[in-house]
Amino acid sequence: MTEPTKGALTPSQSSEKSSDEKLSRYMVQSYLNWAKKEGPPVHEGFAVNLMELETGLWPRLGDRCKGAFVNLKGRGDWMTMFVVDIPPGGTSSPQKHIYDEVFFVLSGHGSTVVETADGQKHTFEWGPRSLFAPPLNARYQIFNGSGQEPARLSSTNDLGMLMNFFRSEDFIFNNPMDFRDREGPAGFYSGEGELTAVRPGRNLWETNFVADLAGFEVMPWEARGAGSSNMQFLLTEGSIGAHISEMPVGTYKKAHRHEAGAHVVALNGTGYSLFWYDEGDDYIRIPWDFGWVFAPPANMFHQNFNTCDKPARYLAYLFGTKRYPILEERLANSMTTRTDLSVKKGGRQIEYEDQDPRIHALWLKEMRAAGMQSKMGKYIDESKFS
Repeated sequence: MTEPTKGALTPSQSSEKSSDEKLSRYMVQSYLNWAKKEGPPVHEGFAVNLMELETGLWPRLGDRCKGAFVNLKGRGDWMTMFVVDIPPGGTSSPQKHIYDEVFFVLSGHGSTVVETADGQKHTFEWGPRSLFAPPLNARYQIFNGSGQEPARLSSTNDLGMLMNFFRSEDFIFNNPMDFRDREGPAGFYSGEGELTAVRPGRNLWETNFVADLAGFEVMPWEARGAGSSNMQFLLTEGSIGAHISEMPVGTYKKAHRHEAGAHVVALNGTGYSLFWYDEGDDYIRIPWDFGWVFAPPANMFHQNFNTCDKPARYLAYLFGTKRYPILEERLANSMTTRTDLSVKKGGRQIEYEDQDPRIHALWLKEMRAAGMQSKMGKYIDESKFS
């Protein structure tokens, strides 16, 4: 038997710790602990309205800026979300960090200044429904352009994963590394971009800034639903993919499922989404309009429905992009088990003819209540629902 090292304490001799101290050393959730220490409120749920969330002072962003953390049920291991409030006439303190993030403007008008590794400063102005991403570890600052109204932005990012992995604020927020290959050309900061058109669902617009997602041109992707259209985004060569999808008036998307982590934000219009795991389940119904966000848990079917008199759009984020999938399941999602391929063929989508009849009946009831007419007759025999 090996003798204890001279002078070492055996387990029975070690100093006693309180129960709380012992528990604090097991199943540590570094990101959640960090968020709690930062100060702003933490909001949890299946879906939340980003426009109505309570925020609190967040010293990291500046003396008068506020924020909140949003931890959705289906956020998975990779994705996290903040809400940031910039007061009238206010500005954030300069920020610089080793995680990727994508900002979406919920309200207000202002500007952002990004300083690239060569010392150049790039300024662009944003308003509601703008989308932008500072390059990885580049210094940036956010300004509210109004002296009367606050500005509210959301940040979708991968800080949670990095904080859990490195457990070091200093590494994340004071890292000297620069990533010049992610900065992009100067025109990308003014809304210019480059389109790579591969096929529906894989048409990619590369940029750093989009002034207005509601008016941005989308491309047809009929396989995902009646008259559906879509555009994928690659922002600053980052790790977070984004896309917008549109549903025409009188239509809805096909149900599909995928890995956890997708954060879906309603851009315009009104409607609702249904969520379920298995055939015959009761549906979870989430109504939405601008600013609502939900994150379907892993492999939970979900389906989006337009119930208003104009096309409805949503913005979705996922970890991994169409250029850099990073995760094996993201690669499979584009190449083999695609979201526009029927589950009967090994994909992740339920075709209209295979969906539960309750789904269309529920939607027709909602449409009648809204005084709207269905345009789904081309895809579904609606005489069965009269």
